[in-house]
Amino acid sequence: MSFYHKWQTIDWQSLQLQSRVFSAADIQAVISKQRLTLVDLQALLSPAAAAFLPQLASKAQQVTRQRFGATVQLYAPLYLSNLCANECTYCGFSLSQKVKRRTLNLAEIEQECQAIKAMGIEQVLIVTGEHENKVGIAYFRNVLPLIRRYFSTVQLEVQPLSTDEYTELKYLGVDAVMVYQETYNQSAYQSHHLRGNKTDIAWRLNTPDRIGNAGIDKIGIGILLGLSDWRTDAILLAQHLQYLQHQYWQSRYSLSVPRIRPCSGGIETPLAISDKELVQLICAFRLFSPELEISLSTRESAVFRQHVIPLAITSISAGSKTQPGGYSVAPDSLEQFSIDDDRTVVQVAEALKNQGIQPVYKDWEHYLGR
Repeated sequence: MSFYHKWQTIDWQSLQLQSRVFSAADIQAVISKQRLTLVDLQALLSPAAAAFLPQLASKAQQVTRQRFGATVQLYAPLYLSNLCANECTYCGFSLSQKVKRRTLNLAEIEQECQAIKAMGIEQVLIVTGEHENKVGIAYFRNVLPLIRRYFSTVQLEVQPLSTDEYTELKYLGVDAVMVYQETYNQSAYQSHHLRGNKTDIAWRLNTPDRIGNAGIDKIGIGILLGLSDWRTDAILLAQHLQYLQHQYWQSRYSLSVPRIRPCSGGIETPLAISDKELVQLICAFRLFSPELEISLSTRESAVFRQHVIPLAITSISAGSKTQPGGYSVAPDSLEQFSIDDDRTVVQVAEALKNQGIQPVYKDWEHYLGR
């Protein structure tokens, strides 16, 4: 039974109400635990836990150092196309946006790879809009061998694909696939995804199952904070993670919890989450799943990232460009969203070293195999 069937049995409103029942004593008891249940996580995400943020952050940092040491991996997103067949209220790539569309060819991709490599980056996250006809498996089949030659780790964040397609991507050199549900609230999901394949919530919810069945080494999941009640979304995200870890135990898992950022034609954030609440969420997940990789992108400010990275973060993007061709030429296409940390890779790395954290550029030698 897929997670979609499990999700259909969950009562969103009941979960939302449960987060209000925890006391200060409950929070203190949970922070002292070694392993957390879903109920424990719900306590750490509750309003009552806000008063215990210093203790929560301290415990999260301790657990992070025990599992990952004083290291943070660096990666850069590589945007190949802003073509998209979906209409999403919060995204600069949406179908209705009247902007110049661009899909990079092999020569342009090689220029981008060379520019990213010159920054010192060895790990990339390939990103495209969701357009299965023009930027689908045939396109990935053509471009991945080139990109693979340049980087030690290749991750993918594109439209949901079939199990057979993910299996092929694995043999083409893809190490990880990221697919974010955005929100687990059905009504909110439908109100923000208006057209295209992304309107099919069942297809998207079952995507990590297909990735797991294909044997991809790492599966990335997450929510887009601001679309719905963040506490309830986070609990459902944790249930999804727990299900996947049990079902596809051979794979590693990563988490991303980006906040909505301004973009051309995008909406105002319906339900904003504060900086303190985001720190609470990140640290709670660290205690709930000590082995989980947690990423923090350049959507967040340099100041915020510098404060949060030592607590629970294992990978960060640096020197990011969020439009096709953004690294090698003056871009003439739209950004997917605006970034808030525009430091260079060197500046980010130096800031990490000043905090006693070692930046990791290469995590894997691909010729050794998986």
